Amino acid sequence: MAAFISVPLKKSSEVDLVKPLSKYIAHTYAPGEERTQHLRAVEELDGLRSSAVCRQLDKREGSLEVLHRYYDQLCAIEPKFPFSENQLCLTFAWKDAFDKGSLFSSSAKLALPSLGYEKTCVMFNIGALASQIATEQRLDSDEGLKTAAKFYQLAAGAFAHIKDTVLSSLNCEPTVDISPDSASALSQIMLAQAQEVFVLKATLDKMKDAIIAKLATQAADFYADASKHSQYKDGLMKYFYFQEVLPVLAAKQYVMQATAQYRQASVAKQQKKFGEEIARLQHATELLKTVASRYDEYVNVRELSDKTARALTPAKKDNDFIYHERVPEVRDLERIGKAAMVKPSAVQVPLSQKFSDLFEKMVPMEVQQALAASNQRRAALVNQVVGTMRESTGLLNGILASLNLPAALEDLSGNSVPQSILEKSGAVIQRGGIQSIEKLIKDVPELVQRNREILDESLKMLDNEETTDNELRAKFGQRWQRLPSSDLYKSLRTEGANFRGALDKAVDADRVVRDRYNAHCEAIALLCKPEAELTASIPSANPVHSLQGSEVVGVLRTQLAQLDQVKTERQQLENDIKSVHFDMTSKFLGALARDGTIDEEPLSVTELDNAYGSYTHKMQQGLKTQEEVLAKVQVSHQEFSALKQSNQQAQQREEVLKKLASAHDTYMEISNNLQEGTKFYNGLTEMLVKFQNKCSDIVFARKTERDEHLKDLQQSIAHESSAPALSSISTPQSTSSTAASTMSATPTPAPRTMFAKAQPPARPPPPSFSKAPITVTTTSAESTSVPAVPTFPAVPTFPAVPTFPAVPAVPTPTGTSSATLPAASTTPALAQAQGPPYPTYQGFPGFYPMPMSYNPYSFGQFTMPYMPFQAVGQQGFPGSATPSQQQQQPQGNTQPQQPHYP
Repeated sequence: MAAFISVPLKKSSEVDLVKPLSKYIAHTYAPGEERTQHLRAVEELDGLRSSAVCRQLDKREGSLEVLHRYYDQLCAIEPKFPFSENQLCLTFAWKDAFDKGSLFSSSAKLALPSLGYEKTCVMFNIGALASQIATEQRLDSDEGLKTAAKFYQLAAGAFAHIKDTVLSSLNCEPTVDISPDSASALSQIMLAQAQEVFVLKATLDKMKDAIIAKLATQAADFYADASKHSQYKDGLMKYFYFQEVLPVLAAKQYVMQATAQYRQASVAKQQKKFGEEIARLQHATELLKTVASRYDEYVNVRELSDKTARALTPAKKDNDFIYHERVPEVRDLERIGKAAMVKPSAVQVPLSQKFSDLFEKMVPMEVQQALAASNQRRAALVNQVVGTMRESTGLLNGILASLNLPAALEDLSGNSVPQSILEKSGAVIQRGGIQSIEKLIKDVPELVQRNREILDESLKMLDNEETTDNELRAKFGQRWQRLPSSDLYKSLRTEGANFRGALDKAVDADRVVRDRYNAHCEAIALLCKPEAELTASIPSANPVHSLQGSEVVGVLRTQLAQLDQVKTERQQLENDIKSVHFDMTSKFLGALARDGTIDEEPLSVTELDNAYGSYTHKMQQGLKTQEEVLAKVQVSHQEFSALKQSNQQAQQREEVLKKLASAHDTYMEISNNLQEGTKFYNGLTEMLVKFQNKCSDIVFARKTERDEHLKDLQQSIAHESSAPALSSISTPQSTSSTAASTMSATPTPAPRTMFAKAQPPARPPPPSFSKAPITVTTTSAESTSVPAVPTFPAVPTFPAVPTFPAVPAVPTPTGTSSATLPAASTTPALAQAQGPPYPTYQGFPGFYPMPMSYNPYSFGQFTMPYMPFQAVGQQGFPGSATPSQQQQQPQGNTQPQQPHYP
């Protein structure tokens, strides 16, 4: 039989889990024992990944247990951390298990910031390692067969789980090894092998032939399905793994069919169906011959073939001489039943029997999100109630200040400062006076500037990374295959826009506060003065002693006391509301465990109503009481004003007292607003720092991914450009009008051997010239036309010769004339031909101290002294012809010359 099929493991690179997870925990949880436990769990998780993914795993159950534990931890932390590209970004890189790369490219690799991708790849390794463990078992023992069947079914379940979940776990196209087609094929292969193990176990246990036949028939069907999944799915057969697996699947399908026919033939023999026995044995023999002829290197069927032959020979002999039953056709035989003994093992988390959640005390993300929404709902309710009470108190203070109450009742003497004004002055001085307001107002712009700088820097990081991504996308086009930064940063930019909007609204509110301060700063400054200066600053008035015992004054004082009681109760109510504390964690956890989901709104509304319902009722009662008492105060004040005898000084005094009372209320309001604004800006700074860290993390992750992708892409392009290409080398066919023609721009390579026999050059034919005037240059700069020479045949075409460096022409002596020939004037600079090998060191055969120029008449004469090459017609060249001799020198076509190097 053939060796069983196993699956190779995927390989991954190191990933730092400690830094991002620890940063998230530090930002989410307050310092304490709980945070310390979470940070310790992060370190354990990082070590567990290194053991499960980054080291070589042995083919034993202990290594599989490590993978199970890591997968269980991934499932446990997935709902507890916000793993996403714009929150907690962790990029996991895995190589394709089947793509081994080539000479010019590395193996396929996919890096994604997705925990689902990490889980899928770990599950693939669980299935692959299970298949390897099963393949290592000894199949001649009952224990080995049971273990092999168990792990093959485990592997089939792992690959089936990948097939069902991979597309929902990834937001892009997966690599081929974890694609649904590949996972389906692998699952079917593992299932077929598990069924085959049961066939072997039934044979070892010497079970009935009918049972073994049914088991083998089912195994053959499983192998047929696996072969179809591997052969007819797009993209699988281009991988060497499936190219090797496919013939094994086909061979095993035939072997299982032959086994089923052989066992069913035994059943037919027992039932005295001798014709059927022979037909099945013959069919089994044909199947085994096919296997032996096509798949002999994969499967050894000699033992089964011998058994079939030993059974067929006597069966045919007995039938020929005794029974004489008709041997039916194979298609007429009754179909053999099937018995499926295996199925993919369902993936049920936790996979490990010894699983313990490292982050057991950390609530799931659904609960965290529900808590965040509930806290936001609670904060909105508290702000609404407190804001309503403060607004009512401000309205009350404004009305009393406009009526100069209670100062008007206390100022019946007309000379001293009313006690209420003194109390207001003392309260302002105790709060720091006008200096504290000015300091807060001065500090606010610095806080605003700090927040704007953090926000701008965060968005600038996103802009720079997005610009780089767009430039690379424009440069590489379709090769740059990754999610665009503009799509990835949408949520972050929306969050940044919300921060900027909140900051702009706060700045507008600060402007309103400054305007109010500027309007009341003089009166506030007056309140900050000592009592003597304050008394001197208030105009005096005539005393109205008659009103001191008036009934109206007593009524007003009683009503004002009621209003003071309302304000006191309201302040206490505000403190009580702020001190209310309740935890929704247990309720949300119970809902999640009970329903599998959390409906946050009804749970939060019910709990908030229970917690704040009584306080809201008290607030409404206080508002109603204030409204009733204020109406009575206004009526009583009208009576008091009618009884009071006032003059111009009294009116001025009353106006000043009103301003002082209003300045006190304004001071308190402005001081509270500025303190809340400072608290808001400081809290916003913390949020923006977290936002900046979030942007920094994702930009760093994108930069790492971009660098790896760019490196792989550049290597791929470099390999493509450096791939060897065969190009035909043709003989130069260029033409020239003179003997000094240049050869082709591409040099012809030199011979591989240094001792090739040189070929002598062809002798040039007689020259011929066409009719053309010759211009003679004289020292007097006069040009004369020489009569035309007799017409000669056209100048023949010469082949290209090697190009060498041009030697500067010898200058013409003054007072002499030189004839300018067309050949000399059109000869370009000659460059030296190149091509290996070059004799460049002492002792090498044919060594020369400098490159030798091309000289067709000294070809092969290696002992000649070196002569610098000069163009035709230059003076001083030994043995060169004069211009008149050059015109009469015979010329003609020559054979193309190859540059020769000794």
